[in-house]
Amino acid sequence: MNYLILVSHGQFADGLKDALGMFVGDNITTVRAIGLQADEDTTQLGARFETLLASLEADAKLVVLGDIIGGSPLTTIIDVLHAQGRLSQTIVLGGMNFPMALNAAILKDSLSPDEFVPAVLSEAASAVKPFELTVDSADDDDEI
Repeated sequence: MNYLILVSHGQFADGLKDALGMFVGDNITTVRAIGLQADEDTTQLGARFETLLASLEADAKLVVLGDIIGGSPLTTIIDVLHAQGRLSQTIVLGGMNFPMALNAAILKDSLSPDEFVPAVLSEAASAVKPFELTVDSADDDDEI
């Protein structure tokens, strides 16, 4: 089975998982969220992640999305995966946003890693842009 693991500072990963539930329905059972809380250190986060990993199948393939590449939550998770010999069966991406997470949740079971990474990164990047309000001039002509 493939799992999507959302990693963040604070409650961001939990909130993102909650929002994903509105879009992916039953597939949310393969999504996990973990965040470094303000009152804990990375050792505690690592221990909680080890417990999370223990609840998954040993041969599960993982997709880990982190809020910040190089941030202590993501580096802690990578250290644990490396120590357990699971990093080689894991895709790790940073700069997590909702479109990235949604596509990862939907595509994780259907694409090869070579197809998955560019598809998810492309969607994440294309979703970041300024909001532009457009006014349809044809509608304005009808009003007097």
